[in-house]
Amino acid sequence: VKEVANLSLVSSACDVVSAAYASTKESHPCLRSVCDAAEKGVQSVSEVTASCVQPVLATLEPHVAAVSEYASKGLDKLGEKLPLLPKPVEQILSDTKELVSSRVAEVKEAVSS
Repeated sequence: VKEVANLSLVSSACDVVSAAYASTKESHPCLRSVCDAAEKGVQSVSEVTASCVQPVLATLEPHVAAVSEYASKGLDKLGEKLPLLPKPVEQILSDTKELVSSRVAEVKEAVSS
């Protein structure tokens, strides 16, 4: 999970969503109270779940480590096949706009010829 979260694409997407969430909370007071209540509920559930799951995780730790190793290798292979993963969202959008713009220019040139 940490490796996935550390990918530039994932972390920048999370930053964008977080900023949008914060902005929405600031600009809509009614939503702010609903969001605050939801956040407190999620925090409480997370704390209770963590305390209940902790003994089970301690027992399963060797298995979790093995699965984590396989997942890490799979993520490395996926990163090789998808060059977008290490790029932040802003760069992907910029590259896409640039590509579309150049293709449109090529089409315009072909049509005018």
